[in-house]
Amino acid sequence: MRKLLASLAFTMGAVGAAHADLEADADAAAGREKAQSCAACHGQSGISPSSAFPHLAGQQMSYTAKQIMDIRDGHRLVPQMAGQVDDFSDQDAWDVAKYFADQDANLGQVDPDYELLERGEELYRAGDLSRGIPACAACHTPTGEGIGSAIYPALSGQFVEYTVATLQDFASGERANDPANIMRDIAAKMSDADMEAVANYVLGLH
Repeated sequence: MRKLLASLAFTMGAVGAAHADLEADADAAAGREKAQSCAACHGQSGISPSSAFPHLAGQQMSYTAKQIMDIRDGHRLVPQMAGQVDDFSDQDAWDVAKYFADQDANLGQVDPDYELLERGEELYRAGDLSRGIPACAACHTPTGEGIGSAIYPALSGQFVEYTVATLQDFASGERANDPANIMRDIAAKMSDADMEAVANYVLGLH
């Protein structure tokens, strides 16, 4: 697992380097203008009004830009996004990502159930090595802010429902735009209870 994570980090670092110029030229003002069509689902400043759609505020630029381009190019299928970013250039994707990255991230309130929180913290910080589940913190950082250079997304403050749905999609293979199958491999080893616990924990993580 350590070799897989190291290899993935190297690969994603190379991908990030390939887009360095676009990232450096990202224009938040242009992104705000382009993001007007995103507001209905993701909120004007990236705080979504509905758990069916993720918060984008404070998200790593590299991750948001990649998702926009993956959806545009058909590498990630999101029915609700059909046609929404078809006319986006790569630079548009980076501009929008820059705009949302500059916004204050959502701060969530967890379910205080002790056992739920304990299991969520255990999985996030230590994983479950007996089942081959690595610590989420290894890629998403102890505070859940993600790692932009490796295109690891921020998780803190995200809706429980959205996080669970994302893990379920990875586990089933319905979502398949994770490099080296890393999230599909991990999510497939998680129970529904594990997903709920981790999702609740990261909601309040910051």
